[in-house]
Amino acid sequence: MEEPQAIAALGALAHDSRLAIFRRLVGRGPSGLAAGEIALALGMPASSLTFHLHALEEAGLVHATRQGRRIIYAVSFLALRNLIVFLTESCWLDRPELCGELLALLPPMLEETSTMYPAFNVLFLCTRNSARSIMAEAILRDIGPGRFHAYSAGSDAAEAPMAEVVEKLRVLGHDVTGLRSKSWEAFMQPDAPRMDFVIALCDVLQGQNCPDFGNTAVTAAWPLPDPAHFTGSAAERSALLNELYISLRRRIEIFTSLPFASLDRLAVHARLDELGAGPVGMAMRAGGR
Repeated sequence: MEEPQAIAALGALAHDSRLAIFRRLVGRGPSGLAAGEIALALGMPASSLTFHLHALEEAGLVHATRQGRRIIYAVSFLALRNLIVFLTESCWLDRPELCGELLALLPPMLEETSTMYPAFNVLFLCTRNSARSIMAEAILRDIGPGRFHAYSAGSDAAEAPMAEVVEKLRVLGHDVTGLRSKSWEAFMQPDAPRMDFVIALCDVLQGQNCPDFGNTAVTAAWPLPDPAHFTGSAAERSALLNELYISLRRRIEIFTSLPFASLDRLAVHARLDELGAGPVGMAMRAGGR
């Protein structure tokens, strides 16, 4: 970073409101926050917020990306690192022990490009949160790191995921650490992460109902059979789990490849519903009860 850039960055931060905005965004990392969320958190009028965000953008400390109809603001950690280096580079040359490991306090460096978008929070819902939604969480966690944060929950959560589902995921190469059954109510608390997408996997054809998140997120229904009702031999049940896994993975792969930057909320909703209407597989339906 050159001196004029450092002066601009320090000047932008030399204001209580801009400093508060910047610190709030640092706390959210690369995912960032929508302007409305920043205004609500800081109790700041929209007009004042726009002015201060523009000043931070001009100084190169913050960048904005479009997510549907929302503008998401996130800190440029590359600019922050460069500023710290500029302020302390002479100290590192002469007495590095005085500065300590300052850069170690920052998150791991991510490549920043003009096409980088904030990560989406995705919640998969089913009845017991022991099979379908657990599978979906594990699949998305491995397919979309850095772009998607995967969560799962149930309307009547089990004590633990189904052992054969966890074993299937492990055999297929997924990290099963941390997978657990939990109630959807955990995601309705004030401190819960805000969901961008809620995808219900409940088998509505068999009378299963998922909680309604209303208009707080883009929702979709991908009704799939409940593995708790799969019958037959161990080999037959394993085959049905394979089919369920393949169906989920196919849909999630298509979902993660959608051009979110060019689609509005209704268009994304329609595409997700199209995925939910795809074929599930006659064998799985036949063996599901």
